[in-house]
Amino acid sequence: MITATPRPVPQSHARPAPAHSVRTARREDAAALAALSRPFVRSGALRERPVSLYAAHAADFLVAEAADGALAGCVGLRAHRAAPGAGGGSAGVVYNFCVAGQQQGSGVGAGLLRAVLAAAHTQGLGALFTATTGGGGLFLRYGFAPTTARLAPPSWAASLDPDRNARILTKSL
Repeated sequence: MITATPRPVPQSHARPAPAHSVRTARREDAAALAALSRPFVRSGALRERPVSLYAAHAADFLVAEAADGALAGCVGLRAHRAAPGAGGGSAGVVYNFCVAGQQQGSGVGAGLLRAVLAAAHTQGLGALFTATTGGGGLFLRYGFAPTTARLAPPSWAASLDPDRNARILTKSL
């Protein structure tokens, strides 16, 4: 019988344990959602929303929760009636997508985006839309493409602030 001494897996090949888990937000997360969003509101990247709105629409949000219970990121998904001529059905709007500063670049945003895409599929949405004042690089890497407000759900498109010069992106599902 030949035996070998087990060798440790080199660090470059070891898979780190996920630093966070993704779950649906709860009403009691409202204050944490507002706090997580606040730096992005100050920078102009997000619109300000009161804590009461986060509480009322908590079920729209997916959150990335760190092992210590702190929220590392969040994203909202709301279904809307699709624009006329867009094939009918429902389209989703991805909104209030943010990742805590110290978590950026760690995969939290990608994990949230994958989770929101899975949720959209589960809900039977035909397309997703989002508006971003940034470059939208993560969305583009996941197959979103630039579009116009006239192709977006009318109720959402009407709520966009033209002074923000947001770039509208879409992804067919």
